[in-house]
Order: sequence, then structure tokens, then C-alpha cells
Amino acid sequence: MTPQQLHIPVLLDEVIELLAPQRGESYLDLTVGYGGHAKAIIERTGAPKQATLADRDQNAIREIKSVAFVNGARFLHSDFLAAAKELCAKGERYDMILMDLGVSSPQLDTPKRGFSFSASAPLDMRMDESQSRTAAEIINRSSEKDLADIIMTFGEENPKLARKIAHAVRIHRPVRTTTELADIITGEVGRRGKIHPATKTFQAIRIAVNDELRQLEETLPLLPELLNPGGRLAIISFHSLEDRLVKRFLSEHAEAGYEADLRLLTKKPVIASATELVNNPRARSAKLRAAVKQTAAPISPFG
Repeated sequence: MTPQQLHIPVLLDEVIELLAPQRGESYLDLTVGYGGHAKAIIERTGAPKQATLADRDQNAIREIKSVAFVNGARFLHSDFLAAAKELCAKGERYDMILMDLGVSSPQLDTPKRGFSFSASAPLDMRMDESQSRTAAEIINRSSEKDLADIIMTFGEENPKLARKIAHAVRIHRPVRTTTELADIITGEVGRRGKIHPATKTFQAIRIAVNDELRQLEETLPLLPELLNPGGRLAIISFHSLEDRLVKRFLSEHAEAGYEADLRLLTKKPVIASATELVNNPRARSAKLRAAVKQTAAPISPFG
């Protein structure tokens, strides 16, 4: 199967409904991945030349360039923060912006990328394989305290368990593979419930490797500047840390009184339907929030 076939875009119908693509409209996808959402949107706009598609994963950019529906689109091999800064500096504006955060199915399902402990692989976890820092560097070079803090903060792990995991990792270093790390964690904390005991630690290390939360926090304020008046913004997150940042940002910009530049399209996050979860279990944690840029500044009744 091709990466496009492996990756099922989450909340696709809901994204289309909220972004409401129209013929000829411009579109910015800051996390295009393997193009599931982009394909559906560009088919509706009929305007690939009005699309800018960015991703930090060179494999994704290479794959999507080969498909016909994006002929004429602009591609950026860049993380979403660098892409947003570059486009803002150029004065670019779009009718639709989409961010689909987190890791893609092809990344998870390619063992050598090191995102999953389902198969033994080097501790990598880089979304952009041109960057130098890997999961192995964090696991093997961080102090025990720093490693515990990463697991607590980014994995939202119980503090006591995070400290136990960090201690176990330190005394077993060097740790070389994904399964070795998962086995160390399981041996230290045991299995509890349906969720594998290494899940939160792997999430934490991945977020740290890719600097995901800082990049998201710094990208969000740039998005209104990249929207045309009446332009729509949709963001899909996959864990509470991301969703918290997105929710706060959208609320602040929509509830700023006469200075509000966004209007919420979703009062609560949109989640996957039962039907979608049957076909795509990885949509279970997805949350979609959306907003539209005000067409004009609200007029004060005080003049």
C-alpha cells in the first residue's frame, strides 16, 4: 500500500463542513502529511495553484508531490512555525488554513522511524529526519530529573511513575531500541489497564524531540494574520496539551470584545463519530476546533 492509502484523514467530513471550500479559493495546509485532507479540499476548490502545502517530513513532501491533484501547488519542506513565519513575512493571505497536529499513520507504521514500540527500531522519532536531535539523545543524555520532568510534562504521567521510569531508564543506559525502552518501562511499572505502560513516555519523548508544543504556541498567533477576511481556520489536535493551547488561543481571539478578530465555528471540540472510529480507531483522540476571521472590525456603539 502507498503512504496515501495507509493514512486515513481524521474528521474529514467535519473539516470539509467547517472550512466550506469554494471554487477558486486559496488554501494553506501547514501539516499536509500524505494529503488526505488536501485532496478533498483541492477537489472542491479546483484551484491547486492557489494551494500552499507544508510539512516537516521530507518523505511526506516527496510522496504528495507525485500525486496528480496537487499539480501546480506550492510545497514547503518546513515545520509549521517556520512556514507560517515565512508566509507572514511575504504578506500571504488564504481563505482556508488547516493544521492536523501529531504523528501520521505512515510515520507510526514505519518501524525504522522509531515512533512506535510495536516493533524493534532505533530510538529516532524525528518528524524531520534532517534534524540532529533524536529520541536516543534525550533518553541517554538527559539527567534523571530532566527525563522525569519531560515524562510528567509532555506525557502527563503520574509524577511518582515518571520518576520511577526515569530512574529505571538511567540505570539501564545506554538504551538503543524502542522495544528495549518499552520493556524497561513495563518492567518498572507493570501493566495496568488497556493502555500500554510505555504509551505516555513515548508521547512525551516524541513531543520533546520535535519541540511540538513550543512550535504550536508560537504558530497560533500568526494564523489570523494569514487569513483573508472571512477566511476559515481548522485545527485538529490529538492530546490534551495541544487542545488546551488551541482552545485558549481561539477563545482569547474570539472573546476580545471590539478587538476580536475571530469568531468561533465550534463552541465545543468536534470528535469522531462511532462510524468513523470503526474504520479509523486512531481518530479516537482527535479534537477539531475551528474559527472564521471577522470580515471587519466590530463597530463600537460609543463611536
